[in-house]
Amino acid sequence: MIIKITLDMEKVRSILNMAENTERYIKEIIIKMGIGENQSVLVREYYEIIRGLASAVLLSKGFKTVGENAHKETIDYLSNLKEFSSDEIFEMQELRIRRNKNSYEGKPIKSPYFENKKEKFESIIHKLKDIIKKKLK
Repeated sequence: MIIKITLDMEKVRSILNMAENTERYIKEIIIKMGIGENQSVLVREYYEIIRGLASAVLLSKGFKTVGENAHKETIDYLSNLKEFSSDEIFEMQELRIRRNKNSYEGKPIKSPYFENKKEKFESIIHKLKDIIKKKLK
């Protein structure tokens, strides 16, 4: 469920900073260790970055999601924004589903999923950060 909240741009800024720190950390892992057996970790972390930034977009507009389907609804909300195509929304939902199966059911994320999707995830992250940074100006 999406609810109206009091605008808190400091929280938005904090989430953006946390996502950027995680993004730098992930890139160091990829450089030092490669993707290889780190598929599941990398997918989980990319999902957390995207989910966090998507939540920050909602927060920057005075909304947040709550309840059992909050993460799905957060991504669904992005379909209302002109910056995101239906393909990108699909990719984010697929990432959410894979991450959940990995985290809650122990299903491994097999190669070459991450290698094939990495550029798409980074493009989505870039768009989310741009939306947030415009709101922070």
